[in-house]
Amino acid sequence: MFKSIVASLVMAIALLLTSCATGVSGLQSYVNTAKGYEFLYPNGWIAVNIPKNSEGEGVDVVFRDLVERTENLSVIVSSVPEDKSLKDLGSPTDVGYRFLKLINDNPNSEREAEFIRAESREGTDKTYYLLEYEVDLPDQSSRHNIASVAVSRGKLFTFNLSTPEERWDKVKDSFEIAAKSFSVR
Repeated sequence: MFKSIVASLVMAIALLLTSCATGVSGLQSYVNTAKGYEFLYPNGWIAVNIPKNSEGEGVDVVFRDLVERTENLSVIVSSVPEDKSLKDLGSPTDVGYRFLKLINDNPNSEREAEFIRAESREGTDKTYYLLEYEVDLPDQSSRHNIASVAVSRGKLFTFNLSTPEERWDKVKDSFEIAAKSFSVR
């Protein structure tokens, strides 16, 4: 009888721990060893084939939700001077406003972005900026974007997640975890 109670207790604890881990995670891992970055992304998302730039810059990878097809993430790689760090490019707010200016001042775009917040976090040996925006589109719809930015080996890495504004409250927690999981070496 005692063994049965202990076995039931162990099983209950195991199920509880498993369900907690599943609820928190709900994310898969992506690792790009060639470019030196990794991140977590939501289950049920698939990679999208994109044309690759021969110089290794521009959009490097795109994933989108299988069901909510406009929900997506991307990693964009750009050059910066080899001796520059993220902090050399400015504070989180400086970099956030610089990205905002790129969106709002683009003559080929009718999007209007609003900068919501910027924060800095320290990784193992890198600084990361977390930037959040709301973007109004010409069709009167809005999107919510959260990005993680880092500099490594003469490259600026921008990891961006985007969702329709009406879904932001539902996906905010997993997007925050995914954005904060982004790391470069």
